[in-house]
Amino acid sequence: MPCTLLLGAQWGDEGKGKIIDVLTENVDMVVRYQGGNNAGHTVEIADERYVLHLVPSGVFRPGVMCIIGNGVVVDPIALMAEINGLAERGIDVKGRLLLSDRAHAVFPYHRALDAGREKNAEAGSKIGTTRRGIGPTYGDKIARTGLRMCDLLDPDFRDRLLARLEENNQILATLGEEQLDVDSIIAQYLDSAKSLKEYIVDTIPVLNKAMTDGKSLLLEGAQGTMLDIDFGTYPFVTSSNASAGGGCTGTGLPPKAISRVVGVIKAYTTRVGEGPFPTELTDEIGAHLGKEGREFGATTGRPRRCGWFDAVVGKYSAMVNGVDFWAMTKLDVLDAIKTLKICVGYKHNGHTYDAFPADVGVLQQCEPVYEEMPGWDTSTKTVTQFDELPPNAKAYVARLCELTGVPLGILSVGPGRENTLRLKL
Repeated sequence: MPCTLLLGAQWGDEGKGKIIDVLTENVDMVVRYQGGNNAGHTVEIADERYVLHLVPSGVFRPGVMCIIGNGVVVDPIALMAEINGLAERGIDVKGRLLLSDRAHAVFPYHRALDAGREKNAEAGSKIGTTRRGIGPTYGDKIARTGLRMCDLLDPDFRDRLLARLEENNQILATLGEEQLDVDSIIAQYLDSAKSLKEYIVDTIPVLNKAMTDGKSLLLEGAQGTMLDIDFGTYPFVTSSNASAGGGCTGTGLPPKAISRVVGVIKAYTTRVGEGPFPTELTDEIGAHLGKEGREFGATTGRPRRCGWFDAVVGKYSAMVNGVDFWAMTKLDVLDAIKTLKICVGYKHNGHTYDAFPADVGVLQQCEPVYEEMPGWDTSTKTVTQFDELPPNAKAYVARLCELTGVPLGILSVGPGRENTLRLKL
C-alpha cells in the first residue's frame, strides 16, 4: 500500500485540508510531520466547517488513525483545547490520536518571545509571524534547550520548566516585555501533561510497523514550500521544513517509504504575512480573488494577499519536492475573470529569471513576465467531471501543468467534498 506525502506548493493556504480529507477515504493513517498551531487546515463537510491546527485532517474519517509526528511543535494547552472542541462537536479522538514523545513543546515564553521580537523588529524586517511561539520553539530545539513531550511525563518536569521560565523571563526583560507568572504556568502545564499522557507514545515504531504491515499512510504537511526554512523566501519563512524532506525527518519514516508526492496548488497565488510576492495584485482583481476565494487566514483571520498564478514558483516547487501530480484548488474563483495572466518569468536589472532566485532583494524588485489567456465567464462550481469544464478552463489548467511540468491528478471547484474532480488517485 502506498505512503503518500501531501504538501503545499506555494506560500501555504492552498486548500490542503480539503484534499487531505478527500484522500483519507482510502488510507489507514494520517501523519502531521511539521509546523505547529500556526497552521490551519479547513475542512467543509456538508454544512459543517472545521478548522484544525494540530490534529491531523484525517480525524473526520472514522477508523483512520491520526498521528502528530516528532517534527511538529505542540502547544499542549492548544492541543487539548482542539481535542475538547472536536469532542463537543461529536468527534472523539480517543484511541485514534497519537502524539510523538519526541515532539517539542511550545510554552508561554515562546509566544512572548515571538511577539516581543516581532514588535521590536525594525520596519521592513518584520516576518509577519502568527505570534504562536513556533519560531522560538524550533530555535530552542536547534539550540538543544527545548522540552519535549517525553519531558512532560518525567518526574522532574516541574523543575526543568521552572528553570526555563526563569531564564526566559530574564530575556523578556531585555525586550521590555511583561514577566510571566511562573507559578500559574507551571500549574497549568502540569495539568495539561496529565491530560495528554494517554496520547503520548513513541510513534516511530508504530509508523514503521504500519508500513511493514501494508497499511496506507498519508503524510500531511503544513504551510507551503515557499515558506520552507531552506527553500522558501528566507528570512520571510516559517521555521520548519514544509517541503517533502520534512516528511522523513518529521516522522521517522525512511525516504524509500514514500511512494508518491502530491502537491496542492491554487489556480492563482496567495500569501499571508510579510515578504516578497512577485505576482501580487492590489487592484480590483486582487480584491475579487480575496472575496470570491474567502482568502482569510485560518489561524489568524488576516486577509491573504492575492495575485496571478506564478509558474516560476510552481516549477521550482515541483523540482524541490519531486511532485508526482497536482491537486489544484479554487479554479472556480477565476470563473468571472475575462482575461487571466500567468507569470512565466521575472525581470530584474536587464536579466530574466526563469528559475526561482534565492535573493529576496531581487524578488522584491522584480517585474513579472506574463502570458495572457482568455477566461471562461461561466460557473464551474457544479461541474462533476473534468470533461464538463468550459474549453477555456481546461486550456488554462493544461497550460499551468505544462509550465510547471507536473500532470493534474485532482481538481477542486469548491470547498466541499462533492466539488472535487478526481483524475488520478
